Amino acid sequence: MKYCRINIPKALFLIISVFLNNINITLMAADNNMEKESKQPAVKNLSNSEVSYAPKHYFPDTLHCESDRECHSLNPPCIYCNLNPNCIYGEEVNVSCNVNQLVQCKGEHNFQRSFQCRYCYQTELWEHACELKANCNSAATPPAYYRSNCTVNDDVLCLGHRTFFKNIRCNWTGGRRWSSALILSVVLGGFGADRFYLGHWQEGIGKLFSFGGLGVWTIVDVILISLHYLGPADGSLYI
Repeated sequence: MKYCRINIPKALFLIISVFLNNINITLMAADNNMEKESKQPAVKNLSNSEVSYAPKHYFPDTLHCESDRECHSLNPPCIYCNLNPNCIYGEEVNVSCNVNQLVQCKGEHNFQRSFQCRYCYQTELWEHACELKANCNSAATPPAYYRSNCTVNDDVLCLGHRTFFKNIRCNWTGGRRWSSALILSVVLGGFGADRFYLGHWQEGIGKLFSFGGLGVWTIVDVILISLHYLGPADGSLYI
């Protein structure tokens, strides 16, 4: 019986060579496929509902623009005007305005409108609205201010961003009346009713059990409230 002698290192070398050759062929085929796909133009079929035209001055807020109004009576963002920043501050200038292409209205889409040369943050108090806060001390000395987000009214034309930040003086009320506090201080001040009404609970309890500080505390509070020196505990103002 004859035995076949096998060279083990040589056999392993052959197996590894075949394996690596197969991997190389697979990678080359994948590269060829990728190259073919890259040369083909990307094609996407869009239905009519998927195609939309967004002009340069497109604003999502144009959805609320009224289609039955005259074009010249519309306001931003339904219209956009060519405002020149090189104008003289405070000067009245006539500017050309166009209706946004997504808006339907009556009359000419191109018209003139008067514009006062200024930036939006320079508008008057009644020409913009700000987010008011009620978590500050209105009676603080010196007066306290907070930073708020303000937006210009729709009928105002101005340069720059229509929304801007502004420092606003803390000035809010919790609904307490000065006259009511004064009457309570005069009539029921000895029982601390005025302090309870203003939210000073601890002083009100002390005033109640001391019978108004034997009358002295009552007189002092009447004077303080009449001079507006004593106000609500939450830092708000009287109405």
